[in-house]
Amino acid sequence: MQRITTFLQSPANWCGLALATLALVLHALGLTQWGGLGLAALGYLVGFGVGGLWLGFPQWSGNVWDTLEFEDAGDARTSMGQALTAVRQLVNYNPDNRLPSSLQAQALALTEQLNALLDQWERSKGHLSLEEGFHARHIALSYLPDALKTYLSIPKEFAATKKLSNGMTAQDTFRTTLDELGHKVTQLGEDLASQDAEAFLNHSQFLKEKFKPADKF
Repeated sequence: MQRITTFLQSPANWCGLALATLALVLHALGLTQWGGLGLAALGYLVGFGVGGLWLGFPQWSGNVWDTLEFEDAGDARTSMGQALTAVRQLVNYNPDNRLPSSLQAQALALTEQLNALLDQWERSKGHLSLEEGFHARHIALSYLPDALKTYLSIPKEFAATKKLSNGMTAQDTFRTTLDELGHKVTQLGEDLASQDAEAFLNHSQFLKEKFKPADKF
């Protein structure tokens, strides 16, 4: 699936499709004497070749997780959503089964937890501080993706059996990292929920004061 995506998104493929589409349009307008699909196929091949030489052919080498890089584009919903989708796809793909099932499930659960935080953040009447908002975005955009791709770069057997300088294996270290990130996401969600609950309480107190029976003299 990753190879197919790489091919479809490559500049060479887009150039090939553009030239093939142009060939079909010219044929439909009667501006070519022979045609149809054959001309479109030739156009695709020419466009693919020229586009590949000019802008680059699909990159089949390298690791599937090397492209797990994201930027904070300003809109939290869009940026975080795209990053979480890419992380989820990579975890589900699980190259060479480097993630044991328990670790795979934990990583997927964290992406769902982050999605839930995003939804809560959008509808909440509360606000995260600049620091907490930064943490929320970067857990999805860099902390989780960087931890995942760094872990996946370690050979499977080594990650499962060899202890690192912290006394734990890479598997256990990654599991601890996911726990810590999950704890932070929980904290952020509780912060928003606490603000919403306080706003609800204040409104209830307002209504209570507004409609309480008037004092009788």
